[in-house]
Formats: sequence, structure tokens, C-alpha cells
Amino acid sequence: MADNPLVKALDAEWFAGHLQDRSMRGIALETAAMIRSGVIEIGTHLPAVRELAQSLGVSPATVSAAWGQLRRQKVIAGRGRNGVWVCGDTLSPRPARFEKIGNFGEHISADLTLSAPDPQLLPDLREALLSGMAAENLNSYHREAISPALLAAVQSDWPYAAEAFMATDGGFDAMNLTLQTLLMQGSVVAIEDPTASRLLDMLDNLNAQVLPVKCDEFGPIPESLQAALAKNPSAFIYQPSTHSHCGHVMNAERFSELAALLAESNALIVEDDGIGQLSHAAPLSMGSVLPKRTVHVRSYSKAYGPDLRLAVLSGSRELIKQVISFRNFGAGWSSRILQQALAYLIKDEKTQQGIAHAKAVYAQRRKAMSDALQLRGVHIPHRDGLAMWIPVPSEQFALVTLAARGIAVLPGERSRIGPGQFIRISTSQLKPEQVDIIADAILLALG
Repeated sequence: MADNPLVKALDAEWFAGHLQDRSMRGIALETAAMIRSGVIEIGTHLPAVRELAQSLGVSPATVSAAWGQLRRQKVIAGRGRNGVWVCGDTLSPRPARFEKIGNFGEHISADLTLSAPDPQLLPDLREALLSGMAAENLNSYHREAISPALLAAVQSDWPYAAEAFMATDGGFDAMNLTLQTLLMQGSVVAIEDPTASRLLDMLDNLNAQVLPVKCDEFGPIPESLQAALAKNPSAFIYQPSTHSHCGHVMNAERFSELAALLAESNALIVEDDGIGQLSHAAPLSMGSVLPKRTVHVRSYSKAYGPDLRLAVLSGSRELIKQVISFRNFGAGWSSRILQQALAYLIKDEKTQQGIAHAKAVYAQRRKAMSDALQLRGVHIPHRDGLAMWIPVPSEQFALVTLAARGIAVLPGERSRIGPGQFIRISTSQLKPEQVDIIADAILLALG
């Protein structure tokens, strides 16, 4: 080790002497074990790739691959001229962006970080859960992709006639299963910018090369998608309904433009409908024109409640078969009780009236904030959804300014890939008495 107290640098010969298995996997595992045990401390700089490769008698590619594995697991960080250093001693992959959300301290009186549904606007689950106890094949270990009752319920307004369906434990579970199953490590992936933080975490875990696709008020911009497709990505991920951050909604003309571009590519199309029935837009899916390459995910958590924790995924028989097979490493199927309960709610007239009311309330709350900002010279368009995406001169200044006034918001860096400074505020649980206070604070945050 170096004597410099500020930078601990690991000697290549010393390091090589402590590595018995010199395969890529061995280097990664044994390095992780030394970090976990404290033999190599957090903050230590590891030897340069070529220097260590020479000491080990292996190719630089072998060392680079081992470092890549540890980097995906958030054990080491850095690359290039700045070198590589130890940044953690926990060997499990974790969603770094998502885990950073919400740590603002106890003084926060208005937490606008998560676009969560208002509990007062969610349906009463008591009768639905009683219905769930009558589910077919209850307590059976027979693996079933989706219950017959839920399948019949969701097909009534599904955006295309899909070959196969499966229920999952929420929208992000569906997305993670899809990406883990259908994409290889290191894949090139095109995705809307901005997008959900957890999707970017999933792609980080796959060590994906991410290509941002810019959006406007009608969704992904065709020229930006075309540029991304020119790099032959394995997949394109986007939100086909109301965008969870920006609130934009794709129109028929934009849908046709994107469909024409995607038809000329080989990319898997992954659609993340996280807003579900709370969207004011009619459901759309590329599955209506490119069914063999489209996976469509609809979450029901925001409309029906997060503790139902259900989503439905559709695609071709071959794609869904692959996802089901991968899922057998874990739970294998989603609770039949919950599936039956959701089917009951989808068909229940009172519940559907409640969802229509919730949509109107959410729209009013978002409009109230947009109107308040407009009065202060901040022009954020009236759109759909449960949140607002606001450009700012400095994310850091905006976060500090708002936090000092008891307001927590999501920094744009958690959700964006390209340049720019933004904050996202949730409007789903805004109280009338908060609107002007928050709007004044946002004006100050804009400098």
C-alpha cells in the first residue's frame, strides 16, 4: 500500500500475490472477498488494468471483465485516467438511483418525491379481497401465468390482441423480469429521456449501454429515435401512455411515425404503462403493428392500490414463455387471491366510478399547480399524470432552496440520461393550501 494518507494505492505485485484463481470470475470473487473482509479498505485505488494483468500473467481484457463485474455490483467505481477505487463492501447489486430518493431529513413537511396515489382516492379492498378467497385453484402449487378471471378482465381494454399474458408482482417486477430475461449483459438499449429511475437502475445492473431518446409533448421524437436505432440497439423502452415524469401523451400521428421507424429495425420493443387506468389517454401499443417484437406492461398499482402489487405483461407466446421460464427461479406465479381481487375491482361499477373521480381530482391538482406557476411566470404546460417535470438552472440549488422550506423534490439526475437540469414534483397528493407556498418556493429555486 502507498504511504500517502489521502490516497491508498494497491501495489500490483502485492495484489497479484493474493489472487489464487486468475480467471475473470476468480479475480472478481477473490477481490470482493478481500474488500468484504477489510483486507482491502474502502477508498483504496486498485492497480491499473495493464499493470495488474502483467503481474497476474493474464490479458488486460480478463482484468477489465472482472472490474466490470464488480462495478455492476457497486463494489468499485471509476475508469480511465482516474483509475478504479473501492467504493463499497456490499456485494449485492442495488438500485442506486432509487435508494437515494427520499433522504431529506425530518424537517420536510411536503414530500413531493414519489408520484404515489392518494390513499383517499384508492378503492376499498374489503369486498375484493373476500372475492379473492374464492379464486380457482387456491393453494395449488400449479404454476399459472395468469388467472382466468384476471385474463378475462384485462382483455376488455387491452390495446391489442396479444398472443400471451402473465401476471406479475407490480410494473417494475414485470419490467425487471423482461429485461433480465430478454437482454444480455452489456446490451445497447434505447430509452426515453427522462425515464423512471428504477428502469435506469435495471439497465445499470445489466451493464447496458444506454442511448437516450429525446421527447416532446407527443412522446419520443422520431429523429432522436432514428439516430438511436442507427446504432442497432437490442431494445427500445418507452411509455406508450401518459409519461410518468413529463405528462406527455403520444398522438396517432407520432405513433405511426415511430411504428414505421421500428418496423425497419430488429429492436425488441418494451412498453411500460406505469400510470395504467389513471391516464386520460386511450391505451396504445406497438403490439398492434409489431406483435412479435413487443412486450407491453401495464401496472395496476396506482389506480387500484400499491398493496395489490400487480401488473399484467403481454407479448408473443415465445417471448412470454421465456419470461415465465426465467421467473421460475423465484416465485413462479403471482398470488391468485390478489389476481382475483383485481379482476373483481376491474369489473366492479362502483370501483370504476371511483377511478374516474380520482382521475379528475389528479388532473385538477396538477392544473392548480401549473396555474399557480403560470401566474408567477413559470410556464409548465397543462398535461396528464401525477407529476411535473420542471427545468431549473441548477438542480443542487433548487434542492437546497426547496428543502430549506420543507419541500422535497426529485432531482432530475435520478431520471435523465442526457444534459440539462430539472426537478420533478409529485402533484398527486397536493393540498389546496400547499399550492401557493410550493409555487413561491419553486420560483425562488429558479433563481
